[in-house]
Order: sequence, then structure tokens, then C-alpha cells
Amino acid sequence: MKRASTAGRFAERELHGVDDAGNSERIVVWIERRAGALWAVGRAVNPEYRPSHEPRREDYIFEGHELQDALEIANGTLEDDVRVSEQDGRPEHVRPFIRDELLKPLERWFFGRR
Repeated sequence: MKRASTAGRFAERELHGVDDAGNSERIVVWIERRAGALWAVGRAVNPEYRPSHEPRREDYIFEGHELQDALEIANGTLEDDVRVSEQDGRPEHVRPFIRDELLKPLERWFFGRR
């Protein structure tokens, strides 16, 4: 299977939880830069079991022009997932997304530096 390009994905976090049946699950939250100067925040559960590595339309929980809005949505999503994992007996420490980690790849992308 061909793996999707994650060139537009600037930051990603992974945490682990338990589904309703008690099975382990992997949760991925990311921030990406999209065409039209848009920021997007995505969240997928167990993406490794999908037939394609391409994110689904319903994986996206935010799309907008403001980086601060994307950070707030992404970090709020992380906090919610961490809280649920803790309630399920799987406490995890996951770093919040920060502005600087997104600006560095944005500058490389914008100025064409690899």
C-alpha cells in the first residue's frame, strides 16, 4: 500500500486509550498546512488499520486561517483525549502543540528550504 505524503503535516501527537470493548486504541492528532493558507487539525483513531493512509474527510475537526485557532482546537482535543485515557487507567503525558514548532516548518515550506 502506498503511504500518503505528510509534507503538509507540521506537528503530530500520539496517545493510547481503550475502546468501549476494552481493546487498545491509538489516537493521532495533527496540525497541517493546506492549500489556500489554511490550517487544519485532524484526529484519527487506529489509522494503521485503514485500507489507505490518507486522512478521511471526517477526521478533520478544524480548518481555518488563524494559527492560534488551530492550536486551541488541537490542544483542547489533546486534553480531552488525555482525560479519557486517564479515566480508563492509561495516564499519559503528551506535550501540547506550540506555535514555534509550527512556524519553523512553515518558514522552511514558505521559503523553499528543505
